Formats: sequence, C-alpha cells, structure tokens
Amino acid sequence: MTQHTPSAEHTRFLADSTGRIVRLTAERPRRIMGHPEMAGQEPRVGETILGPDVVVASARQPTIHLFHKFYEHTPVSPKYLLVAVKSLDDDSFVITAFFH
Repeated sequence: MTQHTPSAEHTRFLADSTGRIVRLTAERPRRIMGHPEMAGQEPRVGETILGPDVVVASARQPTIHLFHKFYEHTPVSPKYLLVAVKSLDDDSFVITAFFH
C-alpha cells in the first residue's frame, strides 16, 4: 500500500515555542474547522503552538504534546484552545485542535 504524502504547497509550516517546525497539512484545518465552534479559529492554532500558556506530554502517548492557550473571547465562552501535536524524531504535525 502506498502512503499519500501531502505536497508542500498544501502544507503550512509553523514554529512551536521551542523553534521546532510543525506541519499543518491542508486536510487538518478542514477537519478541525469543520466543527462550528472552530470556524475562523485557524490563526489561533498557530498562536497556540507558538506561544502556549502550557505544554504537557500526553500521559497515554508521550510523542503527543498538548499545547494550551487561554482565550477570553471564543465562539463558545472563555476557554482554552488545545492543539495536539505529534512529534517524531524527524517530523512534527498537528493532529487536532479544540476548545475546552
């Protein structure tokens, strides 16, 4: 089975708070922004990765880091935006994002 790799023209590259490059493929924002409360929130995904209030490693999957940033004004009330990033030795990419 051949694995499909999105082309660079459809991928955004973001720097996280440590300077590591994080991929945000074109498919991810479509899925994330498909949730009504996340419509128009894509810039905040980048803000949260670059300047989180806190970053924690997932207790279940240590290769996943959870970036949290508090936003006073959101479509659903004051909430934290959580952006989950999977970090491998040679690649980091956004898995999902949501308010909680």
